[in-house]
Amino acid sequence: MPDMSSLAGASAATDRYFADHVNPDSVFGALVYLALFALLARVAALALRRAIQARVARDEAEHLDTTALKFTRGLGSAGIWIFAFVLYAHLIPPLRALGTALLAGVSVVSIVVGMAAQNTLGNLVAGFALLAYRPFRVGDRIEVAGPAGIETGAVELISLGYTALKTADNRRVLLPNSVIAGQVIVNLSAVESRLIATVPVSIGYGADVARARALLLELAGAQGEAKPPFACPVVALGASSVDLALQVWCADVDAAGRIKADLLERIKQRFGEEGIEIPFPTSNVIVIRPAEPAR
Repeated sequence: MPDMSSLAGASAATDRYFADHVNPDSVFGALVYLALFALLARVAALALRRAIQARVARDEAEHLDTTALKFTRGLGSAGIWIFAFVLYAHLIPPLRALGTALLAGVSVVSIVVGMAAQNTLGNLVAGFALLAYRPFRVGDRIEVAGPAGIETGAVELISLGYTALKTADNRRVLLPNSVIAGQVIVNLSAVESRLIATVPVSIGYGADVARARALLLELAGAQGEAKPPFACPVVALGASSVDLALQVWCADVDAAGRIKADLLERIKQRFGEEGIEIPFPTSNVIVIRPAEPAR
């Protein structure tokens, strides 16, 4: 039968060991607690991320809006790490003393941190504004001004700091939330994805406008993807051409690009067969020779 006094002595020795070494006041104890809190925060962040990803997948399958969920995923992970650090700092006596010392200069520290993190905090606040006002959602196609000009793409992600767009040529454009919130945005999917595609066509002044319009409307009706109603008004009288605009309805912006390219090719071929002139700029060069001196 085990000696109870021996067991009690071993238990007391173990307690003394942990009290001496795994103590928040010691360096070893502080590192142990740091590893423990980091592990717990990591596990909690992964659990939250997986739970939100499962909910996002279910809502996407049901065609529900997942913008708030994807934004909350990043915000929740950041909140977990901040909460874990606050608890750790409260547990470790040296960090509590450091925090007390810093309170005396909190105004100076807050000004310095605020100036250093001005852009970051601005992006965070802008992210909350985008989430609250919902000018666009994840999956919407928008037009924004980027460094290389106007960018058109589908919104992939609205995170704490930036918004990610996927363009038609498979580029990923990352724009800070403050930049997005501070400019005019064209939402191509705000109400419905259907839109009008305009195909500009110019004919010569000697061409029959009514005949050209009839051919354009016929080509639009035979295109397949283009949807009625069709229109083809005269929009300008140029220096050497009559300018028309063939307008057709398309299912979405991707279909609009295909339809415009297809119609332009069909128009060029059909106008050539029908003898309708598509003018192009020409120049007359007049050479003036100096008068020869009298002999």
